[in-house]
Amino acid sequence: MAEYIRRAHYHETDRMGIIHHANYVKWMEEARIAYLDGIGISYKKMEEAGVVSPVTGISVEYLKPVFFDDEIGITVTVGKYTGVVLELAYTFRNLTTDEISSTAVSKHCFLSNGRIVSLKRALPGVHETLLSQMPAQPER
Repeated sequence: MAEYIRRAHYHETDRMGIIHHANYVKWMEEARIAYLDGIGISYKKMEEAGVVSPVTGISVEYLKPVFFDDEIGITVTVGKYTGVVLELAYTFRNLTTDEISSTAVSKHCFLSNGRIVSLKRALPGVHETLLSQMPAQPER
């Protein structure tokens, strides 16, 4: 699993000199697109095929501050995938301090022509790829 790496920019800081909380959502989007590309899912090609994946929910837990010029590694994993709903988990690791700075979750659905669609039918290859990224389920 590849880590998306970026450096915290000065313009992303707030008056207290730390990265403003709103930037984490932007970083999540950058990391999500890089993650999908890394597993062979081009978001651009998905859109060209008529399927979009809007964000339906975001949750971020801020654990440690990030400062200007800190290097951040963001790991993305599939937390849940049903064919219609995708939940991605993010871990933000400050590579400068070697600490977890934040954790987050984004929830998505899939739409075609403004209607909810199952990827199993609309884009079976994407569906299979996302299924392959699911965490192993414990045996019962």
